Amino acid sequence: MALTYSAGSLVTARGREWVVLPESAQDMLVLRPLGGSDDDIAAVFPAFEDVKGAEFAVPEPSDLGDQRAAGLLRTALRIGFRSGAGPFRSLAGIAVEPRAYQLVPLLMALRQQTVRMLISDDVGIGKTIEAGLIASELLAQGEATGLAVLCAPALAEQWQAELRGKFGIDAELVLASTVSRLERGLDLGQSLFDKYPHVIVSTDFIKSTRHRDDFVRHCPDLVIVDEAHSCVAADDTSAGAQNQLRHELLKRVAADTERHLLLVTATPHSGKESAFRNLLGLVKPELARVDLDSESGRSLLARHFVARKRADVRRYLTKEDGLGDDSLAEKTAFPSDRYFKDETYKLAPAYRALLDDAIAYASERVEAAGSQGNREARIAWWSAIALLRSLVSSPRAAAQTLRTRSAAAVAASAEEADRLGAPLTSDSADSDTLEGMDVAPGAETEEENAGSRLAELAARAAALEGPEQDLKLKALVKHLKALLADGHNPIVFCRYIPTAEYLADQLGNDPETKKRGPLGAKTVVKAVTGTLSPQQRIERIEELAAEAGDDAAARRVLIATDCLSEGVNLQHHFDAVVHYDLAWNPTRHDQREGRVDRYGQKRDQVRVITLYGDDNGIDGKVLEVLIKKHRQIKKDLGISVSVPDEMSTGVTDAIVEWLLLRGREGEQQALFGSESFQQSFGDLEQDWNSAAEREKASRSRFAQRSIHPEEVAREVASVREALGSAGEIETFVRESLGALGGVLRAAGAPYAEDFTAQVGGTPAGLRDALAPVVGAEIIEKDRPIPFRHDPAVARGEAALVRTDPVVGALAGHVLNAALDKEAEGVRPARRCGVVTTDAVATRTTLLLVRYRFHLTLPSRTGERQLVAEDARLLAFKGAPQNAEWLTQEEAVGLLDATATENTPADFGERTMTRILGRLDTVTGHLESYGDELAADLADSHRRVRRASDEIVRGLRITAQKPADVLGVYVYLPAAASGEAVA
Repeated sequence: MALTYSAGSLVTARGREWVVLPESAQDMLVLRPLGGSDDDIAAVFPAFEDVKGAEFAVPEPSDLGDQRAAGLLRTALRIGFRSGAGPFRSLAGIAVEPRAYQLVPLLMALRQQTVRMLISDDVGIGKTIEAGLIASELLAQGEATGLAVLCAPALAEQWQAELRGKFGIDAELVLASTVSRLERGLDLGQSLFDKYPHVIVSTDFIKSTRHRDDFVRHCPDLVIVDEAHSCVAADDTSAGAQNQLRHELLKRVAADTERHLLLVTATPHSGKESAFRNLLGLVKPELARVDLDSESGRSLLARHFVARKRADVRRYLTKEDGLGDDSLAEKTAFPSDRYFKDETYKLAPAYRALLDDAIAYASERVEAAGSQGNREARIAWWSAIALLRSLVSSPRAAAQTLRTRSAAAVAASAEEADRLGAPLTSDSADSDTLEGMDVAPGAETEEENAGSRLAELAARAAALEGPEQDLKLKALVKHLKALLADGHNPIVFCRYIPTAEYLADQLGNDPETKKRGPLGAKTVVKAVTGTLSPQQRIERIEELAAEAGDDAAARRVLIATDCLSEGVNLQHHFDAVVHYDLAWNPTRHDQREGRVDRYGQKRDQVRVITLYGDDNGIDGKVLEVLIKKHRQIKKDLGISVSVPDEMSTGVTDAIVEWLLLRGREGEQQALFGSESFQQSFGDLEQDWNSAAEREKASRSRFAQRSIHPEEVAREVASVREALGSAGEIETFVRESLGALGGVLRAAGAPYAEDFTAQVGGTPAGLRDALAPVVGAEIIEKDRPIPFRHDPAVARGEAALVRTDPVVGALAGHVLNAALDKEAEGVRPARRCGVVTTDAVATRTTLLLVRYRFHLTLPSRTGERQLVAEDARLLAFKGAPQNAEWLTQEEAVGLLDATATENTPADFGERTMTRILGRLDTVTGHLESYGDELAADLADSHRRVRRASDEIVRGLRITAQKPADVLGVYVYLPAAASGEAVA
């Protein structure tokens, strides 16, 4: 049987109406339910099933609603669209409303046949969202068929959650812990990268020669590389074998010139030009060699590289960007600043004595070992540092270190001792070194008579637990109470696992023993350390948030090691940071603070408290020469400049050497005047200043200049016109929930502009739809659902954006109830309305029209056929046969018209009957308007892809006829409410 229905046309089958999709064949129709989603697509065989052509039924005159009906129905309809007709196919179907500045990388990507980009926006701006937008768009357009994300294993679950929750992309985790299970489900000879089209892969797992070949051979055609800077090395570097293996892997992945490749990193230029060039060479080989100071070089780079700081996007699309007004301006939700406060503590006499004795012991061992270049000296050195760091961390960390053998003790050479000892005592800024680095290091080296002395010191350390002898803990309690009293929820960062567990024991409440912690009964305290898997860490944080969330007066405190200082987003639950242990690389402090000071943080100011001992000989020096200097550079430049690991290590080594070998007499002059310190700090300062100068220059050299603000503004306006604005969504949610029996209340500070809704009194159908979105327990117990203006929301909350699943469920209920006249219960939206108002001087009719478009879009793999929808408001004055059409702005303005007097029901129904009876006389105008929309859409597609003729050749968009009239609303001037309708 020949296919008689074109793509986009309506048919009736199986008792409902469907839209015909382009995938249909002569003997099979591929159909999507009218108003349904892609999940409801079905195949129908006309030879065996009854299929008929259909037209959308006009409203019934008796189905009258009030003046809100048109707006609610229009918004509910638009929220239901999951594939827009504009050039951004994916925006209608994702669960995040991107900021305007986040569209810039997407626009850049759509102007490339094969997308190759380095996304290097600042920490907290939203690089994951920007990469996800590009990925979802390429997948939606069919330009990519599979996706692989390469990332650190600790970030894999977060990437999985972001892709699934925000972009609807289900990706399988390929980690050392999951690969065996995945491989058991493969067919003979099948690669798991063929079986699973979307995967999130541990870079360190897949880089090994055992797995690399299979991945490269079956690699998807779209690859995102997170923390890409860790996958390259300078040509002259001694960067470890791990970086070299990652680089080899990426070179092979990038070698396929047809593969889309997105490299993501906040630190593309670490100070070594050759490493930066190697990174650019993965994107495009020419970039590894081109003169980036030339106009042609900058032009080439601008097409593939985007790097912006917070100051660049804090306010975007304003008059300052060259636009005529601020109507599209957005203020991005970043905290305005960080409030720093450095707080001191002094050691109790017993703790002071313990530290002095430990320093004396460590000094003896280092001096006895002799030359710094031999094996024994390096073992003694790392053992001494381990002992000192754990002692100033906590008594529990000190006791464990004193009882544990040094990792360096088994070394056969000085070089091996450095390799084993350094990771456990340093604070590398490299995120790859975080896993397993929060265990307490050992100090035992098995020298003669050392064991008994260390055991005695360990016993003394264990006896110092508690605020009476541990005055650092006592100071922490004081500052936490102040933060909690001001309504903050802080994270306390520690260096070692025993310290974190110690703090959790000391601060928390224990319901079994009925022990009450010093922070109060309503404060929930939990610890997250490297003893938990990445997924367990997220679960622990969610548990903490849920426990504290049951009571509005409750507060939460998270104790964490640096296993949480990179990658994990904590801004939804926490808004203050306490550095309990100083990191010896200030970049680590920046990374800790960046977990809460980022896009989506609801507080305007993030508080940062740094605890340091002013009499332990270490903290004060680290704070003064490293951390304060780092802060000052950031304040002066407005950006953070990373400290190379080797530079900070040189300075801290000089501090430790002074402490161990030079005693405490004249310590200020002795340290800052010592030759080793002067050399180390001089090298650091020179390198730091050079990096700062490079950053200043790069803001001009690498400024994003390929996409202009006016281009973004045009596309933002187009998207908002098709999909709706935030204000429209808020009005819809408030009015729909209010009409359906929801109880709305204003939210308390600091979310004064937000509101909550209890839905216990709403129809069962709506509650059933909301339960899987916000959680069944919230619905069952009728807990308030917070509605936030900020699109970055936590589980159980709803964002006032059209793509939020809570908003989507509400819109689906409202739309289905409006289209089904027999639906039970309250129906907030109706397909008809007659409104008597002072807003019009002549009878005016508003039509809500749904257009279906058939798109032929060229791609590098050939033409693709798509069907998309759009909803428009059209209005005319007078009788339908003599219609005087209004502009789009005038038509939309009618939604704000309010009734000034009641319209008698019988008169309203007669009026509507006459209008509907003559509606066929405006069909010609509706169809011609549809043709105009199709032409405008084609222009928009060409404009977005204008950089390449190949990308737009053959592009065609046609409007399917007839258009669907979903709603008809008549506005009558007040004097006409009782007159006959001509």
